Amino acid sequence: MNGETLLKHAHQFALELPFTEQTWPFGPEYDVYRVGGKIFMIAITLRGKPLINLKADPQKALLHQEIYKSIEPGYHMNKKHWITVYGGDDISPELVEDLITDSWHKVVDKLPKRDQKRLRPQ
Repeated sequence: MNGETLLKHAHQFALELPFTEQTWPFGPEYDVYRVGGKIFMIAITLRGKPLINLKADPQKALLHQEIYKSIEPGYHMNKKHWITVYGGDDISPELVEDLITDSWHKVVDKLPKRDQKRLRPQ
């Protein structure tokens, strides 16, 4: 999956998740996706290279970085809790969807219980 396809697919999939909002708090070049007011994905093109930043479980983040050459510690984020995904032959649409879904749930898990119940359809 190339970088442009990565950004388009990530954008479409993220907006399909319940209660996702797209915002631009850091300027028009940063597409920021939030749930419950908290960021779970940032999509940008940096020096001509499209990427997405996602929240990740620290252990899973390390594992993904070992397995996929197109996944690195979070660019300009907490390296323990964020990963950066670039376009590459090792990145599939299914992997992107799984990583985005994990990020969304990671953020919702930290919200108050009443908000979790409202945001997660049963």
